[in-house]
Amino acid sequence: MSRPVRSRTFLVVGLAVAMFLAGVVSYYASSHPDGLEHVAEQVGFADTAEESATADGPLADYRVKGVEDDRAAGGLAGVIGAAAVLALSLGLVHPATAPDNGRATDPEGSRHADAERGPLDGRH
Repeated sequence: MSRPVRSRTFLVVGLAVAMFLAGVVSYYASSHPDGLEHVAEQVGFADTAEESATADGPLADYRVKGVEDDRAAGGLAGVIGAAAVLALSLGLVHPATAPDNGRATDPEGSRHADAERGPLDGRH
């Protein structure tokens, strides 16, 4: 019989794999233009594109500004991006899944009587 994987182990391994992919494998991503740029070049409207407001940002063009080595700049940008997505995801999910801890109160401040009862309690 196999032992079930603990949630913490699964999350740590998943985080390590995500950071590896973001930091190392991203360097080998295609250097060709993305789909929109490719179509713009093919159709002939690529020259009408305007510069992005974030073109001078610290992570513009999938590189960390100020890092000279291309491999390190791209990998670091990938890790920063993955960490930002993780932080935003946890920030949105954690409050929604946190236990109530008995904070459900009525307007007078006392706990709801129904909060102690289960659906099959027979006292409804």
